[in-house]
Amino acid sequence: MTTSQLTIKDIARELNVSISTVSRALQGHPGISKQTRERVQQYAREHHFKPNQMAVGLRSRSNNIIGIIIPEFTNYFFACVLSGIEKAASEAGYRIMVAQSNDDYHREEMITLAFMEARVCGVITSLGKQTTNYQHYKELMDQGIPVVFYDRISTDLPTDRVVVDDYAGAYAAVEHMIKTGCKHIYFYSSPPHLEITKNRRNGYLDAMHKHGFQVTPDMMPLCDNRQDAIKLTQEILKRDPKPDGFFAVNDMTAAGILYACKHVGMKVPEEVSICGFSGDAISETTDPLLTTVEQNGQEVGQCAFQLLQHRLTGQEHPGKMIVRTKLLLRGTTRDY
Repeated sequence: MTTSQLTIKDIARELNVSISTVSRALQGHPGISKQTRERVQQYAREHHFKPNQMAVGLRSRSNNIIGIIIPEFTNYFFACVLSGIEKAASEAGYRIMVAQSNDDYHREEMITLAFMEARVCGVITSLGKQTTNYQHYKELMDQGIPVVFYDRISTDLPTDRVVVDDYAGAYAAVEHMIKTGCKHIYFYSSPPHLEITKNRRNGYLDAMHKHGFQVTPDMMPLCDNRQDAIKLTQEILKRDPKPDGFFAVNDMTAAGILYACKHVGMKVPEEVSICGFSGDAISETTDPLLTTVEQNGQEVGQCAFQLLQHRLTGQEHPGKMIVRTKLLLRGTTRDY
């Protein structure tokens, strides 16, 4: 490798540290240990490293502004995550810059560009439903800007991430419905490429198979919002055999299922059980109250900030944090 080709990424690989650590060490950032700063700076001197001027401009960003991407402000879970991030960041002396992707890939891409131009010190994000290409996040990382994913994550990028225990939550919910009499349970799914979909679907499938129930593809339709759930459920309830249970990927979808079941005169939970996922505020306003798998958005947000803060202060411990779920039994499922 010639010295003219040497980049911050190359130094990070050679010294087995993160790109963000190299960037901050070269700037003499006090959050990086003296030993690491000297090691990085010595390597750069010995190899006659000359930083790209455009990259220097991007790395000369504010030390305390974090970019946050929220798929939907109106989503209760994401609002709780944002609250958790803001609280933890404020207590640590950081400010936040928040943008909403509206689950749109191109909007998400433009937000990451705006964050680079704003010279944020790090980004905390959750993927939009349409996002299957992650180049815009790779560009952030190539500029030494650490990225932490929460909830909807990318497994294709070497980033820190915070997830809830989707598999265990789904498994517990479906097994409860089975043990209380359900034999023909449908799963309303979100887009299949999302990790949360894969994990919740696998929890559903494993619970069904453990108890000897077969699952066909038509029992796992793509439906993740209230309006579509109302329409689809009324059609599904005409099938033979008729479902006696529904597990939905989120609470808004479960609320739509509940509305449809009551609309056609089915008794809940006597004739059909319904369970959602997330612990959304709507789960406490339905009639009957909605059984759901609670995911603690506040804790997810706090954990996401902790991981980013570790990166920003040079603690080389990349990883994954898992927030446990809790099954909240209410009126839309039967008792034992």
